[in-house]
Amino acid sequence: MKKKWMAAALTLLVGVSVVSGTGGAMAKEKQKDIVNVAHRGASGYAPEHTLVSYEMGEKLKGDYIEIDLQMTKDGQLIAMHDETLDRTTNGTGLVKDFTLDQIKELDAGSWFNETYPQYAKASYEGLTVPTLEEVFQKFGKNEFYYIETKSPEVYPGMEKELLRLVKKYGIDKNKLLVQSFSAESLEKMHELDSSVKLVQLLWYTADAVITDEEIEEIKNYAIGVGPNYTFIDKEYVQKVTASGLEIHPYTVNDKETMKTLIDWGVTGIFTNFPGLLHEVKKGK
Repeated sequence: MKKKWMAAALTLLVGVSVVSGTGGAMAKEKQKDIVNVAHRGASGYAPEHTLVSYEMGEKLKGDYIEIDLQMTKDGQLIAMHDETLDRTTNGTGLVKDFTLDQIKELDAGSWFNETYPQYAKASYEGLTVPTLEEVFQKFGKNEFYYIETKSPEVYPGMEKELLRLVKKYGIDKNKLLVQSFSAESLEKMHELDSSVKLVQLLWYTADAVITDEEIEEIKNYAIGVGPNYTFIDKEYVQKVTASGLEIHPYTVNDKETMKTLIDWGVTGIFTNFPGLLHEVKKGK
């Protein structure tokens, strides 16, 4: 009888150890499973939205390649943040007024060397603006892509062309996220292909508040939200996650803020320095 009692006690002790020990460690590890979005590639170290930047994002353990889309005069989707060429190339004017061939003649790397001399490399000079098609060709159908439809009101048909290329290259839609500040663009994407996962971008200029009504409206077409991190707080994050939505704040470039956001419960973070977020996730 005594032996049976001791065996039962030992079993109970082991069970408690699993829950409070190993189980706790597993829960802690799961908490650190935060989506690491390489913002415009590893754009802290290399010219944004170039193949070099995207490659570096991968090497620095970014989970997703983040691509902003603009559309050329001849209907080609290119990777570029701004509607104008001025900031990140040696060209000037609106993207929509130039053909792809014209944009391909531009230098999309030298500006970075001038702006960030501490990270300058001679090899960045003369880099070209990639098309979305070239990105898909380079990184393949099983890469994780986080794509933004920028200024969709300027580029009719952007969503349809994006989906055409996704289909053409057999992009795994389980590894694809499409985001936009334009709810209309996301709703159009949802209508065209409801299997594509969407994220509603949000911009706040004061303390962020999101109502139950806003959350329910977003949930009609999207699986998450992407707010600028500067005006959100723990209450905001927990309200969003409690609703079942993902939350991927942007753009966070220091470890302390990353740690704070992870403690609050965010499910992903955009950063120009994906290596830093990788270190935070590893507890460094």
